[in-house]
Amino acid sequence: MSEAGIAVAVDALAAEKQRKFRIQAAAFMGLVGGISALFGFSRTLATAKKSDSKVLQQQGTRQGLILMDEGSTLALRALGWGTLYAVLGTGAFCYGVWKLSGAKDFEEFRLKMGNALPRITKDEPPKSRTDFDGLTDLMKYLAAWAKE
Repeated sequence: MSEAGIAVAVDALAAEKQRKFRIQAAAFMGLVGGISALFGFSRTLATAKKSDSKVLQQQGTRQGLILMDEGSTLALRALGWGTLYAVLGTGAFCYGVWKLSGAKDFEEFRLKMGNALPRITKDEPPKSRTDFDGLTDLMKYLAAWAKE
């Protein structure tokens, strides 16, 4: 095998390894995000049920407990549907923009969006004061600046 053939094989192997790494990284980030969202929703729901159950225990009626359970179930269903709509809507929007751009991979998409969107200019550091002792100092500075 020639040196060129070996170089091509090594490049192909490196590209495949990088592709697998990116898939693993995306799966890991998705898993971490999903677990975080699930934990956050669970904790919020548990806190809401705990604080509402204290109020209901003070009332002491069985009807109030039944209504609260139905309310939390309704809230949980609404949260689920809202999450589903948000994820599907955002995914559909991003997929549509991707397909409308005609890009075949992320690098090409990044270049097309970089050309289509306005450039972000680097801001020069301000030449005037940026730190003030208090609101009075700021107001005095603004009044003097307006007179100039």
